Amino acid sequence: MKISIERAALLKAVGQAQSVVERRNTIPILANVLIEAEGNDVSFRATDLDIEVVDKADATVERAGATTVSAVTLHEIVRKLPDGAQVQLSEDGAKGRLEVTAGKSSFSLATLPRDDFPVMASAEYDCNFSAPAAELRRLFDKSKFAISTEETRYYLNGVYMHVADSDGGQVLRCVATDGHRLARIDSKLPDGASDMPGVIVPRKTVAELRKLLDDDDMVIAVSVSETKVRFATPRITLTSKVIDGTFPDYTRVIPYGNTKELKVDASDFAKAVDRVSTVSSERSRAVKLTLDEDRLVLSVNAPDAGAAEEELGVAYNDERLEIGFNAKYLQDIANQVDRENAVFLFNSAGDPTMMREGNDTSAVYVVMPMRV
Repeated sequence: MKISIERAALLKAVGQAQSVVERRNTIPILANVLIEAEGNDVSFRATDLDIEVVDKADATVERAGATTVSAVTLHEIVRKLPDGAQVQLSEDGAKGRLEVTAGKSSFSLATLPRDDFPVMASAEYDCNFSAPAAELRRLFDKSKFAISTEETRYYLNGVYMHVADSDGGQVLRCVATDGHRLARIDSKLPDGASDMPGVIVPRKTVAELRKLLDDDDMVIAVSVSETKVRFATPRITLTSKVIDGTFPDYTRVIPYGNTKELKVDASDFAKAVDRVSTVSSERSRAVKLTLDEDRLVLSVNAPDAGAAEEELGVAYNDERLEIGFNAKYLQDIANQVDRENAVFLFNSAGDPTMMREGNDTSAVYVVMPMRV
C-alpha cells in the first residue's frame, strides 16, 4: 500500500476513528485503525467490538492495499504535522512497518496483519430511512443529558429511539432518563420509519454520532435492526450494537395533571440557579424554589458553607408553593430551552415537575423534587 493524502483530510478521518478506540486494551489489534486504500479512496476503520466507525477520505493511491497501525499514535503524528502538509503513507509488508512521511519528517510505525482486524458483521436491517442531520442532532442533543451512568441499570445507559403516537400522529421519539429526570423529544416521522423497532442507543454511540451531525444540510441514512443501528453519510458510517434490554414505560412518569404554571426566562433562570448553588453542599446541591404571585425566590441554605437567595420576576398566579430540586438537574433542563420562555408545571412539593419550551410540546422534561 502506498498513498498520498492531504493532512487536514487525514486528521479528520483518523480523528473520527481513534475516538472509538478504547485507551486500555487487552486485545492489541483493537488499539489499531484498519487503513484500506483502493481506487481514489482510503478508508479508516476502528472498532471496540460494540461500535465500528468507517471514515473515507480522498487520496492519491499509488498502490492499493491494507494494513493496521496504532490509531492514537497515527493521530498524534498527523495532529503535530504542519497545516497544508502532504502526507505519504507506505506499507512495507516484509518489515511489518508503515512509513509516514511529510516534508522532512518521517516516522516508522509497527503494524499488525489486516486479517486479525475484527470487522463488524453486517446485519440485515429491518428498517431503513433518511433524516436531516439537524433533526437527529436535536433529538439526541436535547435528550442525552438525562442518560443514566448507573451501570446496574444498564437499560438506562442510552437514548431510547422509537416510533410513538402523539396528538398529531406518529413521531420519531428519543427518550432518556436516570430515574431523577427525564427528557422526551419528538420529531417528524421520516418516510419509511414507521416499522422501526425501538432501540436503546448506547451513551458512547450517542457521543460519536454527534460528530456526524454538525452539517445542517447533510441527510443521514439510518438503518435499524433489533440488535444494531447504523448512521451513515456519504463519507462516514457509524455502526453500533444496541443495548439489549427493555426500556421502562416512561409515559407513567410524565405528569399531565400539573396545573400550577410558572413562566420564566430560561437563560435568567439557569444563571440564577448557578449563582445560588455556589454555596450549596456538594453532596446534595439542593436549591429551594418559593413561588408566589409573579415572584420566584431561589434559595440555598447550607449550614456548613453559607446561604444564598435570588429573586426573579416571573409569570405565576397560583397558590404559594415551596419545592426543592437538585441544582444540577434544574440547570441541565433549563439549558435545553432554545426559546426565551421555559414553562414549568407543578402539582405539589412531593410530585414530579414538568417543563417545556413555551407552548411547544415536542420537547418535554420531567424532574423529581427533593426535600430541602
